[in-house]
Amino acid sequence: MDVADLPGVPEWLPDHLRDDGIEELYPPQAEAVEAGVTEGENLVASIPTASGKTLIAELAMLSSVARGGKALYIVPLRALASEKQADFEEFEQYGLDIGVSTGNYESEGGWLADKDIVVATSEKVDSLVRNDAPWIEDLTCVVTDEVHLVDDGERGPTLEVTLAKLRRLNPDLQTVALSATIGNAEALATWLDAGLVDSDWRPIDLQKGVHYGQALHLEDGSQQRLSVQNNEKQTAAIVRDTLEDDGSTLVFVNSRRNAEAAAGRLANTVRPHLSTEERDQLADIAEEIRDVSDTETSDDLADAVADGAAFHHAGLSRGHRELVEDAFRDRLVKVVCATPTLAAGVNTPSRRVVVRDWRRYDGSAGGMAPLSVLEVHQMMGRAGRPGLDPYGEAVLIASSHDEVDELFERYVWADPEPVRSKLAAEPALRTHILATVASGFARSRKGLLEFLEQTLYASQTDDSGQLERVVDDVLTYLQRNDFLEIEAGELDATSLGHTVSRLYLDPMSAAEIVDGLRDWERGASDSRSASGSPADAQAEPPADSGFTTASELAEDADEDADRDPDDISALGLYHLVSRTPDMYQLYLRSGDREEYEMELFEREEELLGPTPSEFEEGRFEDWLSALKTARLLEDWATEVDEATITERYGVGPGDIRGKVETAQWLLGAAESLASEVDLDAARAISEARIRVEHGVREELVDLAGVRGVGRKRARRLFQAGITDRAQLRDADKAVVLAALRGRRKTAENVLENAGHRDPSMEGVEPAPDVSVDLNDGADGDASAESTANDDQASLGDF
Repeated sequence: MDVADLPGVPEWLPDHLRDDGIEELYPPQAEAVEAGVTEGENLVASIPTASGKTLIAELAMLSSVARGGKALYIVPLRALASEKQADFEEFEQYGLDIGVSTGNYESEGGWLADKDIVVATSEKVDSLVRNDAPWIEDLTCVVTDEVHLVDDGERGPTLEVTLAKLRRLNPDLQTVALSATIGNAEALATWLDAGLVDSDWRPIDLQKGVHYGQALHLEDGSQQRLSVQNNEKQTAAIVRDTLEDDGSTLVFVNSRRNAEAAAGRLANTVRPHLSTEERDQLADIAEEIRDVSDTETSDDLADAVADGAAFHHAGLSRGHRELVEDAFRDRLVKVVCATPTLAAGVNTPSRRVVVRDWRRYDGSAGGMAPLSVLEVHQMMGRAGRPGLDPYGEAVLIASSHDEVDELFERYVWADPEPVRSKLAAEPALRTHILATVASGFARSRKGLLEFLEQTLYASQTDDSGQLERVVDDVLTYLQRNDFLEIEAGELDATSLGHTVSRLYLDPMSAAEIVDGLRDWERGASDSRSASGSPADAQAEPPADSGFTTASELAEDADEDADRDPDDISALGLYHLVSRTPDMYQLYLRSGDREEYEMELFEREEELLGPTPSEFEEGRFEDWLSALKTARLLEDWATEVDEATITERYGVGPGDIRGKVETAQWLLGAAESLASEVDLDAARAISEARIRVEHGVREELVDLAGVRGVGRKRARRLFQAGITDRAQLRDADKAVVLAALRGRRKTAENVLENAGHRDPSMEGVEPAPDVSVDLNDGADGDASAESTANDDQASLGDF
């Protein structure tokens, strides 16, 4: 189909497409147009990576906006949101406004009301619906990318319920769902009342195969010689062979450690193939990587990148990942060794994809288990870059003749598994039932079940009784924890329930936080037995409810047992939020249990709530895991350097940031919950939140809150004698300039943000008698909070 023949699109679009080199649509794109995607018809498109899914989305959204509507593009990852925003911003030259929203769940995103196209994660869209964003009802088109993720046990239910709510709010909403791998695309099309484009067409050829011995065995029955030389590993041989044909390689492995080790080894393979110019450019990128964080991980990544290789996993910081992705797309980095995180949507294609590890550890299986066909096909789909590669090859690695046959049967010739809803699981329904009632989508048990009938789960099951049973269990739990009121079948969210839904919390997280704060305020630990059993047995839910409350309420203690809420320790609050379902806890490594049992013995009085008995194996292990997570947060909030934290807890820079961001969000929610239930703990919670946000000790909280200061600069200013915001506002500019190491622009910005009457540094010289030292030999002992001058900051300002 010629782009001039596109119906219903803005008049400028055909010329815009021609300017981008697009004269005709790919066959799957033409099928989508014929199915009415530019005329408001629902569509499910299951087509391979690089076959034009994004243009299908653009055709749907732009035609909808041209009719006077508003479009929403839902993505699974924040990184993908930024990528798509950059893609769509090219339409701003034609008068369209593009907006992106991925954070701050407690927001209605009012500023997005005037945007023509909004890009957001499914969690953000869900929160916008919960917070009654008025512009949601103005949507005329919603596109959901990577729709196969409705099959994901953690994130799938949110996407599923969000789509159901959007379609309920907007009966005429055009819904377009995209994926490269759906084993049962027709089932999703039926659920969404959509037409279906199910195609395996690709703009360049993709051959799948298995490497064994000295040959690459391809799916068409042919073989190519691909020799393994000397002591070379199979993966190194494939990378070398690809480099000799001026191609790049993406290697998928099953763990972070394997990704880092493989990248280090493959750097030796890549190095001889680099030009002098490439080495110079890679050296510059390596220095940028070192500047992202002061950790061994950062140094290892920089060393690999300098030689044209890299690793990529969730333990890297966002800055690390973006630098690696950009260098790989620019063909400077020749090989990336990645965990499957890189297969999920971010645009990083390569000449060859090597699936080195097709098994990974699965705790539920008690050992190594094969990856799903869907996941392996997602990886394989990254092979072949249109316009850059003449072909793409996806290669699995076999270690025997029998394994060659197994891999062909299991992955190369197999279809992806059918996508199945995961909504009927208790954690998912616990969250979404409360939100559904609080948002007004259902006012009764009957109405709730009717709403759930609009989900994918309902379309895939014949056992409606199972859903009803789980719903009733969840309603019992929500009622017992004062989130819902149920009377004669009518459902109404309590004030607390509305707050929990608005905060985007798992109700069990909210119950844990509220119970822990109440326990502290009452001094109720004295009324518990040593095993942590509740004093009031009536607080237990009925045996058939399927739940226990986060912690059962104890009888009120005597008034003189009350504690001062301002005495709540930061560790106690970090432990409280770390034991909620919304925090992904650090697990206990071999040898950790004894260490954290000792830590618990020494600091149990700081914790909020009764400690489980060590004979309650599961609960006690979770309690210790939460303590380990809390200690990481405490280390960060007492200025322990990032390198020490990564080594101490066996995590990466990205893990630290993830824990910090989650703790910051949960502590902010705890402030709101404390106010909602009249608990006088907001000040202590706020201080703990600010400390973990900026990574500073108590004495730096005020300074670090000044925009542009952060943990390092706050410590330098403090050492120079400027101890709070008020002093900074009236400070001697020469002292500030010296404390900030002569950086005039930085000093001006900091003083302006503090409200200084004259922030200009023109003619100012650094005070000669000011000396700051951030390397005073502190050993990172976070428990010594009173030693305020033991500075351990080494992470970049933020």
